[in-house]
Amino acid sequence: MSFDIDQYFNKIIEEFQVLSHVNPVDLPNIDLYMDQVTTFMDTKLASTKRNPEDKILTKTMINNYAKNNVLPAPVKKKYSKEHMLMLIFIYYFKSMISITDIKTLFQPMSDHFFNNDKGLNIEDIYNVIYKNCKADLDSISADIKKKFEESKDNFTEESGKSKEYLQLYSFVCSMAFDVYIKKLLIEQIIDGYFEDYSSKKEQKASNKEKPQGRPKK
Repeated sequence: MSFDIDQYFNKIIEEFQVLSHVNPVDLPNIDLYMDQVTTFMDTKLASTKRNPEDKILTKTMINNYAKNNVLPAPVKKKYSKEHMLMLIFIYYFKSMISITDIKTLFQPMSDHFFNNDKGLNIEDIYNVIYKNCKADLDSISADIKKKFEESKDNFTEESGKSKEYLQLYSFVCSMAFDVYIKKLLIEQIIDGYFEDYSSKKEQKASNKEKPQGRPKK
């Protein structure tokens, strides 16, 4: 491939290694107002922006998440550390799945682990996932490199810009197919286990709301 595409590609892979992740120890231990939340997110996740002017999360987004029960409501307009952690999860998920799916996926976490002082809480869960994702970065980068090298074996009969374009296109298609399959898997898990959880919860709530008959004498 021309245009020193190998050097360009390796530079991108190196940038993945220093991609912004919110380390749990960096989270403030005090509750934050909305402006403080958006500023924190923009600062800590700056390297994940495609364009410098992009916003990580806007006030409107966060208000809508709370309004639609994707995110537990703030207390006196303040967001706790657990709110912040759930917003980080939302940020990564929202580029892959719908807000409806995120709500379904988050429901058990909100019900059982948010503000839970008798066992696992959101911070405990985030710590495990943060550690796992950091550990996975090397293997993900290696797989990307492998696909990139394999793309060079395609369209070798072409030359110049046509060859460069077609090989890069085949690489992008390979990456996109990988994302597509994983997205389907995520959606099927949500449609199966998590929607079943939501249905049972709604049915239980509906049964509670039904008027009770007269007690038998």
